[in-house]
Amino acid sequence: MTLWSRIADALSALAAGESLSAVFERLRTPPERSVAFTIAVIALGAKMAKADGIVTRDEVTAFREVFTIPPEDEANAARVFNMARTDATGYAEYATQIARMYAGKPDESPLVDLMEGLFHIAMADGTYHPNEDAFLTHVGEIFGLTD
Repeated sequence: MTLWSRIADALSALAAGESLSAVFERLRTPPERSVAFTIAVIALGAKMAKADGIVTRDEVTAFREVFTIPPEDEANAARVFNMARTDATGYAEYATQIARMYAGKPDESPLVDLMEGLFHIAMADGTYHPNEDAFLTHVGEIFGLTD
């Protein structure tokens, strides 16, 4: 089973009403852990794009610049992105799941890189909205990157 077929299965479970926590609980160990991470990163990117109220084409382009997705997997990634971009709420749960994956593993942590990618998405439309600032500040706190 490929990474993207596992992601499709997880999305189906979410669409069927299973809670995000339950889906992530099943995805705690390798290789499913990479599925959980991929879903969470795509969802955070989509919710970052929505934080100022509207997802612009520039923000979608910025997402694609930051998170490289093979052409054959773009449809599944778009499904995750589109599902998550309906509103900015719920981002904290995704951020918390990612933070838990890297708790106590600072050498493996992609959290700073992820924050930089989210900031790139926030700035893609040429403005830095107060809601984007609040989003990034809160995610940084969840990741343990702020004082």
